Formats: sequence, C-alpha cells, structure tokens
Amino acid sequence: MNFKRHLVTSALPYANGPVHIGHLAGCYLPADIYVRYLRLKGEDVKFVCGSDEHGVPITIKAKKEGVSPQQVVDKYHKMMGDSFKEFGISFDIYSRTSSKTHHETASEFFKTLYDKGVFKEEVTEQYFDVSANQFLADRYIIGTCPKCGNDNAYGDQCEKCGSTLNATDLINPRSTLSGEKPIMKETKNWFLPLDTMQGDIEKYIDSHKEWKSNVFGQCKSWLNAGLQPRAMTRDLDWGVKVPVDGAEGKVLYVWFDAPIGYISATKELTPDWELYWKDKETKLVHFIGKDNIVFHCIIFPAMLMAEGSYILADNVPANEFLNLEGDKISTSRNWAVWLHEYLLEFKDKQDVLRYTLCANAPETKDNDFTWKDFQAKNNNELVAILGNFVNRTLVLTHKYYQGKVPAITEYTKEDTLLLEEITKFPAKIAASIEQYRFREALSELMNLARAGNKYLADNEPWIVIKTDEKRVQTVMSVALQISANLAVLMQPFLPFTAKKLSNMLNLSLDLTWNDALRTNLLSEGHQINTAGLLFEKVEDETVAAQVQKLEDSKKANELNSQSEINTPKSEITFDDFSKMDIRVGTILEAEKVPKADKLLKLLVDTGVDKRTVVSGIAAYYKPEDIIGQQVSILINLAPRKIKGIESKGMILMAENNAGELSFVAPEKSTINNGGEIK
Repeated sequence: MNFKRHLVTSALPYANGPVHIGHLAGCYLPADIYVRYLRLKGEDVKFVCGSDEHGVPITIKAKKEGVSPQQVVDKYHKMMGDSFKEFGISFDIYSRTSSKTHHETASEFFKTLYDKGVFKEEVTEQYFDVSANQFLADRYIIGTCPKCGNDNAYGDQCEKCGSTLNATDLINPRSTLSGEKPIMKETKNWFLPLDTMQGDIEKYIDSHKEWKSNVFGQCKSWLNAGLQPRAMTRDLDWGVKVPVDGAEGKVLYVWFDAPIGYISATKELTPDWELYWKDKETKLVHFIGKDNIVFHCIIFPAMLMAEGSYILADNVPANEFLNLEGDKISTSRNWAVWLHEYLLEFKDKQDVLRYTLCANAPETKDNDFTWKDFQAKNNNELVAILGNFVNRTLVLTHKYYQGKVPAITEYTKEDTLLLEEITKFPAKIAASIEQYRFREALSELMNLARAGNKYLADNEPWIVIKTDEKRVQTVMSVALQISANLAVLMQPFLPFTAKKLSNMLNLSLDLTWNDALRTNLLSEGHQINTAGLLFEKVEDETVAAQVQKLEDSKKANELNSQSEINTPKSEITFDDFSKMDIRVGTILEAEKVPKADKLLKLLVDTGVDKRTVVSGIAAYYKPEDIIGQQVSILINLAPRKIKGIESKGMILMAENNAGELSFVAPEKSTINNGGEIK
C-alpha cells in the first residue's frame, strides 16, 4: 500500500539516567536512518519521541539521590535531549510526559475508555510494604524469576531472560524499599480486559506475518498462553492522576501512560496531529527494543482499539540486545558506553559510532560491541575504503585539474558497466531500508565505495597520467561522480560525513534520493573545494584507555558490591574498654620509613606530650598531605620497635571492604589535643 504520510516513533527512554549505546543500537539509530531516508525520498514524515518521566524507576532514582522526582526528570530529560541532538538523531520533536499537554491527553484517553465502560473495576490483593506503609508498584518488588531463576527479577519483567511478569509470579518477593517480604492487601484498580479482546488482537497480529520473526513469535507466544486482564492504574503519587471519582492516591500505569506520549508529542508538534494518528493513509512505525514488544504490539494496540478512532502500527521493528565487551550492558553496574561521555571524548566522531552500531546492529540476535571492533571499523573500513577513495579522488582532481571536474573523452566497456552499476545502488539500499535491514543497507553503501576504490586501483591514474592524459580525465570524472553519489546515499547513515563530503564537492545539500540515480551530478568544469580527510585513524592508546575505563568501572563495582563484614569479636566488659586511653591528637610531622612501602613515621601532639608513632598508612596518604590532620590515638599502648623505630601508641583507622584506610577524626575542629574519646 502507498501511504500519504508516515509517523515514526522511538521508544520513550526513562528519564532516570543517560543514554548508552545499547539504547542507540536498539531503536534510536535505526529509526533515524529510516526517517532520514524517507525525507530524502520526499515523503511526508514526522519523527516523534520524548522522555518517559513517570515510571517507578524515576521514583527509585529520586529516593536514591535524595531529590524530588521532578528534579530527576528535569536533569535527565535535558541530558538525553542534548545528547540525541548532538549525535544526529533527527527527531521532529523530543517531548516529555510531565508536560501539561501529555497529562491532559493521557487523562482524556483514560476517561474516554472509562466512559465507554471498557475497564473492569476490581478490588484485588496487591503487595504492600508494612514498614514503608505503601503499596508496591511492580518495580518496587524484586524476587526470583520463575522462568530463569534470576534472583533479582522485577515485578513486571526479568531483565536477565526478558520475560514479562506479574509481581505475584515472583518467588520469594521482597520490597526494594525495606528489603522485607511484602504482605497482600486489598486495593481497587481499573483493568484493561485483554482476555475479552484477545480475538481482535489476534487478528491484528496475524495480519502482520511480515513482521520480524522475533516480534511476531513473541506476540504469538503471549496469545497462545492466553491474555489476562491487566491493571491500568497504580497506587502511587507520581504520575498522571486517574481522572475518575474514587481514585485518590492512584496514577495511570506507566505502560498506559507512556505510549500515549507519542500522541501528545505529535499534538505539540502539529495542529494536524489527527492526520498522523487517525487517517488510514498514514503508516505508523514503532522502533523499540525487544523488551518492549508486548507493550507496543498487544497492550497499546488494545488501548487504541478500545478507543476506536486511532490507526494501529503497520510495523514494529524491534531489535535484540547489544552487549558490551562480551557482557550484558548494565546501568546499575556502570557497564556501558554512555553517549554524553562518548561525545566529549570523541569530538566530531559521531559517524564513527553510528557506523559501528549500524554495522553491528542486533537485528536478528544479540550482538556485541567491542572497542577493538570500533577501531577496526574505523581504520579498516571508514578510513581505508570510504575515506581513502574520496581523498585520492579529490586530491588528484586538484593536482591534475586545479579542482575542476575534467571532461569525459571516451568510455571503455569497464566504465559503462560501472556507471550502470552505480544507478542500481539507490534501489538496493532503499529495498534493505524499507525492510528494516539496516546492516544490509549500510553494507551496500560501502560496496559502492569499494567499487570506487577498485576502479581507481585498476586504472592507476597516477601512473597513466604520464602516458594517456585523456584516459585519466575520464577516470577522474567517473570517480568524482561516484563520490557525489556517495554523498547523497550516505546521508541516512553518516549525516555529518555526508555534509562534509558535499561541502568538499561543492555539491548542493538539497539533492534527493532519486538524484543518486544520476551519474552526472557534477558537470564538466564544476569547481570542487579543498580536499580534506573524512575520517582519522583511531590509535591503539585511545582504545586501550576506553577498555581500561570499563575495567576500572568493573573493579569499582565489585568493591562496592562486596558485603563481607568481619564477624564481631568476643564481648568485653566496660572495665575492659575503660582501660584504653584514647585521645585526640594532631600530626606535626610525617615522613616515609626507609625500605618500608606501607609505613609512615609520625610525630603526634597528644595534648599530653609529643610522641613518635609508626603507622601503616603510606599506601593511602602522602606525608605532606596529613601534617595538621587531627587523629584519634591510643596513647597507653605498650611501646614497640618497628623497623628500628620506637612507636608509642596507635592511630585509629576505619577500613572498608576493599581494605582502604581512613582516619577516625573528631567531627568538630574545636576538640583540643588531649581530648578524651569515650
């Protein structure tokens, strides 16, 4: 079917943290490639997204940071929006679900279904944390996944195996608020009767057997198991308030609220929003990760069906997961490549990451990102193939023809075949993009660059120029035309490089996809601009630094996660404790003990006297940094010789799980030397 317009959405990211490469590879980069292609085709397309600001992950983050949920979402909404823009994700609008328009739209949508009698009002038992005096939303409950045995599965989903769950499915559930086992307590909520809607949903899914196998298969698995009613409201205080009587203290379920964010964003974007949501000549496409399949293919369509006036998605191309250096990306373990950090550390290299993520896109199975592969993709493909071809072409054009496109003298059979081949690339790349096979499309783009490289290598214009100047004119003209075609066709994938190359070629930025069918984009005598490098090599040191950064993160996480604490020593009496004379002292002098890496020799003013103490803290403190430091010192410890130095006393230190030491010092600097510690 030919559609008049397109509406493309990318999954709304939770505003509880930055964007990482797994997010990009999953749904933002493929959606951007698709949209940029449609724009080049001259299609009417809107690309909408925004921050999901109401999930329980937001409130968990807020509690953890000791701030309000609004402060959390404000911080990460800006961070994500800025990162997307700098990376070249070309949303027409990046909205947010805390906006007034969204609250009004979501409330109105719920009220419409409520007034139509769609929901089932039920009093059910929900998990309740007695200590926190709060009903527990799905993400406030963790337990053992009944399907894979993961001990830290959430009440709505197991992030290890990807299974969608109900909180009551968990084995040994516990509250994330108190750590205690929750009780069951009655509460009233409104349920979407998916069970009675199964027939219509099944017809919808069965009408899209062209969907990716992972999407279609997961939907059929859910349907075959039989759909069950699902609560569309929650007992929380952060979110869109349920707009009906008797719903005090309740908000809309985040997976009812969030997808409506696509609608409210479109409302904010254009007054003609209904054309994109209610006209059957609009093609709606949702780009998501595989963990969101059930919500976009079953629950959201069921909501739209129940409302009655909206179109349903024509396709939901969900990608699998991207791993990092052989391990699953984890925000909690900081095992990730964060977009905002990449943009700071790799200035003007957005397209290198875009290329690597697209080339390794987890389209049919989980895939892996490694920094070594990132380097290889850059050095061996972008630099050695695409960049090398363009640079040689432009440099030789300036060298031989003062930067002007030379006249074609005569085509050989090889030239003719190559020019014919060039005209086939737009259709081949387009076919792959329209089937959501972006890795394949990118490979075809690089095949055009390879063809150009081979053409130059076979014809050796730098040698032939000495014997056949007219032949070189044709060769260079053909190579320049290939460069121009590349500048057009690479725009969806490598937009920054496309602009750079277009500027070098002095080529119009207004060319369309169909212009890439031409082999005369640069006319005879056309003046090109100064040649430059499209890409620069990524050095071993750069990659090693990124790998080390990940390793440091892993070590830090392992140390932080250690929970071993030494068992308490045997009891003592107060009289035993009172025998210890612990005073406040100040370090007057400090120096390293020769041939003893761990020891410092200290002179301490105890208020009673000034005495020498040998302390094993050299690994954690430099002598010059601790002069003037107040400490706690045990002064009636029997003296003993350490490395030939008589030590009179002991400095009290605190030790963490990693074995790192820290001074135990008085909180107030007004405690004088000699002050007793009791």
